[in-house]
Amino acid sequence: MFRRYVAIGDSSTEGLEDPDGHGGYRGWADRLASHLANGQDEPLEYANLAVRGLRMHEIRTTQLEPALALAPDLLTVFGGVNDAIGMRCDFGTIAADYDAVFGSATDQGATVLTFTMPDPAAINPLGRGLRQRMYALNAIIRGTAKAYGVLVVDFERYPVAEDPRLWFEDRLHGNTLGHELVAAALAHRLGVAGFDDSWTAPLPDALPQSRPREQLATDLDWAVHFLAPWFGRNLRRIPHGLGVTAKRPVPTLVPRSDQAKSA
Repeated sequence: MFRRYVAIGDSSTEGLEDPDGHGGYRGWADRLASHLANGQDEPLEYANLAVRGLRMHEIRTTQLEPALALAPDLLTVFGGVNDAIGMRCDFGTIAADYDAVFGSATDQGATVLTFTMPDPAAINPLGRGLRQRMYALNAIIRGTAKAYGVLVVDFERYPVAEDPRLWFEDRLHGNTLGHELVAAALAHRLGVAGFDDSWTAPLPDALPQSRPREQLATDLDWAVHFLAPWFGRNLRRIPHGLGVTAKRPVPTLVPRSDQAKSA
């Protein structure tokens, strides 16, 4: 059982692209908080300090101290993808930041939970070029987590995580189904009642196969609508999270499903 859950990270933890129906985003962290609240008798408070676009060092320097000040007994941490897909990527700095985050949180007595990324080659047209960077990031997460007793869901080892149907049109963020799967996997790793390894099974329907011409058209459309704007922002050095603040900076009570229905 957990009393207070705090999530730190980037756009993945913030919840892009899992709309909440009210102009914002839900995401796997919100969903995990609901699973936790429903799976225990004790009340759960939840805060989410994540901000889209941040690199791992920014997550460490802007979110770790405020998160620990909230005295969580559960902390989820995920970052580094923005480093891996950037023009420059310093894996030494990423490793040092994960070491600091995991070390500080576990020293304070929090249970810490994180995860790795799947092979991007099946998801993103540029995935083959990013594969080695993503594998290097995953190796840092695994190795540092092992050193501090941090819990890990290793999505790199589960083919279902590479299914394009779990990913939004930008080929970078999970869609609603993807966020649901991540939340279920993390709940299973924490031993939450009602969750098992069924999330590891392939999606029930076979993945539709696109013809080469159709795939090329889809990839070109992606490049125009997502890749080009991303490059433009980076060349102009416009922060991707400019003007965005944490959506849930103060811990608040997470209602159980039965409480929400009776309210």
